[in-house]
Amino acid sequence: MSAYTLPARLTLWQRILFAVPLLGRIFKEVAYGPEENIGYALATFVSLWGCSILLFGIPGLYIPALCMVPVMFLVLLSITRG
Repeated sequence: MSAYTLPARLTLWQRILFAVPLLGRIFKEVAYGPEENIGYALATFVSLWGCSILLFGIPGLYIPALCMVPVMFLVLLSITRG
């Protein structure tokens, strides 16, 4: 396992995102770590969603999907703007 090096000056949104305790570490690993970390991060989020379904039932399935609706709107808007 090799260490990654961060740039000397991070942008404001990167500093804010990387300061979040658990998710910041995952995003930092994906952004500056090896290529396979994106697959591990996706597997982690899918597993966490599966665990929420096992714990909470149907609301564990629906609530994360409903929370992703504004994110997908932003993705679609950014795609159309170019």
